[in-house]
Amino acid sequence: MSLLNEYIQKEQQLKQLQEDLQRLEGDQRLKSELEFKAKLEALMTEFGKRPSDVIALLDPSSEQRTTKTTASGNARRKRRLKIYKNPKTGEVIETRGGNHKGLRSWKDEHGDEAVESWLVRMED
Repeated sequence: MSLLNEYIQKEQQLKQLQEDLQRLEGDQRLKSELEFKAKLEALMTEFGKRPSDVIALLDPSSEQRTTKTTASGNARRKRRLKIYKNPKTGEVIETRGGNHKGLRSWKDEHGDEAVESWLVRMED
């Protein structure tokens, strides 16, 4: 797609979005929701509460759901990035696990210890 065509397309999308925004601004339901949000935020400020405090107050079971998610291991920490460089070929492999196809082939060919000695650095 040419740059001019892309520009024209984006311009049309912008015009459509502006029309949608104007339509929403005139919607009474949106005005009502914005008013509710403003009043709620003012009330939270007045009493020194955070959104999480309000949620816990209104829906105590929500706290149990988040605790279960964390306890079940879904919030697992990401593995460290390991960067290996083959000294013979100069090829570089970056992996977060030991099951990388290229790394596995190197270990089959040269042995685990040799390949582990090719570890250049580890990053979080």
